[in-house]
Amino acid sequence: MTQLLDQKELQGTLEKLARAIAGAAPGDVPVALVGIRTRGETLARRLMPLLENAGLSPAHYGVLDVTLYRDDLTTIGPNAVVRGTEIDFDLTGTWLVLVDDVLYTGRSVRAALDALIDLGRPQAIRLAVLVDRGRRELPIQPDFVGFHTDTEAHHIVQVKLKEVDGEDEVELHDSPSD
Repeated sequence: MTQLLDQKELQGTLEKLARAIAGAAPGDVPVALVGIRTRGETLARRLMPLLENAGLSPAHYGVLDVTLYRDDLTTIGPNAVVRGTEIDFDLTGTWLVLVDDVLYTGRSVRAALDALIDLGRPQAIRLAVLVDRGRRELPIQPDFVGFHTDTEAHHIVQVKLKEVDGEDEVELHDSPSD
């Protein structure tokens, strides 16, 4: 196991993401922040006050569950856990920032885009990720990246967040048994 970010570095990375998002946000449309369950949701919640500190007050916040949009749903079948989407605003016309913890193949983001489009037509969708580990299978690239690391297929990037895991850090594991 290799630690990629400790608690202090993770906080600094979130602050960097918030500044980048705030700097890119248009001033003439409402901004919505939507986190992909579970850690994307937590990261989006954490970004809210950091965005305000950077001069941007998002008009909306929501949580997206992509379970039913996954392309491997038939494979995971009865193990799929649907936790529900919590978006109580109209996406239409918003500048929407989709937040996730790790970008790898791009399949979760593809599922999220399908789910979002079913809910409305944002003016734009931008992707913010804490960690971009490369090795994409789909042509999906983040607009805002906190940390980039090159990985191999057998690596696992594990994001631990205080609210979910009791601690803040990002680790790189060589294999599931590491």
